[in-house]
Amino acid sequence: MYVRSAFRVLDILAQSPDGCLWGTAQASDYLENQIIDHIFRTATFTKPTALYMALFTAAPSDAGGGTEVTGGSYARINLAPLNTNWNATQGGTTGASSGTGGLTANAVAITFAAPTANWGTVTHFGIFDAVTSGNLLIWDALTANRTILNGDPAPSFAIGALQVTIG
Repeated sequence: MYVRSAFRVLDILAQSPDGCLWGTAQASDYLENQIIDHIFRTATFTKPTALYMALFTAAPSDAGGGTEVTGGSYARINLAPLNTNWNATQGGTTGASSGTGGLTANAVAITFAAPTANWGTVTHFGIFDAVTSGNLLIWDALTANRTILNGDPAPSFAIGALQVTIG
C-alpha cells in the first residue's frame, strides 16, 4: 500500500478564458505537514481565513520559492474559503460536502487585474494563505505557458475551472 499518494493526489485543473488548460497541482510541504500533524498527531490546523491565488514566471516547489509576478497592477486574488466561493463535493454551494469524488471547484470567477506592464511568461500558479508572503499551500506548472503583456485582458479562471481533488 502506498499511503503517501492519498495526499499527493491533490489535482487542480484550471482552464484559461482562451481554453488552454492552466495546470495540475500538488500540496506544498507546509500543507502536507499541517494535515499530518492535525490528523495523526496532537497539533491542530487552523483553516486559513483567506486563500490567495498567485501567478509565477519561475517554478515554485513543495518547499516554496519560485518567482511570483510583480508590478504592472499584479496582485494576488483572494478567494476566501467560503461556501459561496467553492463548490461542495456534490456540486453547488449549499450544505456540507457529501459527494464521493473528493472534488471542489471555484464557484465564482477568479480574475486578476488587467496588466499595466508586461508580466512576462506565466508558467506556474499557487494558492497562499496571505496576500503577501505567507505559506504556499498548493502549486504547479501550467500545462501551457502564457505570456501576459501590458494591455492584455485580465487573466481569469472561469467558474468551475480551478478544480481541486483530494483522493
